[in-house]
Amino acid sequence: MIKRLFAIFLLLTSALVNAEPASNIAWTPDALNFVKEGSLKKGKQLAESCMGCHGEKGISQIDDFPSLAGQLATYTYKQLRDYADGKRTNALMNSVAVGLSEQDSANLAVWFASLPEAQHKVKQQNLEKAEVLVAKGNGKKIIPPCFTCHGSNGQGVRQDIPALAGQQVEYFINTLTEYKNGVRHNDVYSRMRLISEQLSEEDIKQLAQYYYQMRK
Repeated sequence: MIKRLFAIFLLLTSALVNAEPASNIAWTPDALNFVKEGSLKKGKQLAESCMGCHGEKGISQIDDFPSLAGQLATYTYKQLRDYADGKRTNALMNSVAVGLSEQDSANLAVWFASLPEAQHKVKQQNLEKAEVLVAKGNGKKIIPPCFTCHGSNGQGVRQDIPALAGQQVEYFINTLTEYKNGVRHNDVYSRMRLISEQLSEEDIKQLAQYYYQMRK
């Protein structure tokens, strides 16, 4: 059932590819190696200017700014380049990313990926809706289980699909809401836009809390 649901979802999203690409990043072997070979030393130096928003060790202390520690290097790199190219819009990050070279972006990406991810101690809540969406999805709405892309522990499993474990609640909510409203559109094949359109506000809030308290 899960495989069939995911196959249907991929067919639908593939049919909605726009002439204008959602991102200029193409994950060729050369591109993957380029990011992988980023410099930790130079990334650490560059990250000093990121602390105000993303935290001293990549763990944000501001609700609506994302934690970057432990994030997939390929994902962080893609977001930085998408900001630089105007494929993803945020006034602050657009101005920051346009000043970064591709090499700078790779260096920052591998540095943040090397840091221990955020871990939060929180009071357990009733997150039944989120648990169902993560484990089973919703066949009626053609929503695949979250774990098929983001991993059973929220660790992220593909180049452009992020780790979610420990992410800030407010940032998570804002991100899915931006996908839902079409404000954010740098997801390949419109996958997250299609999924988010089917999620209620309560679904999104529960998913945000679910992943916030998850550990990889």
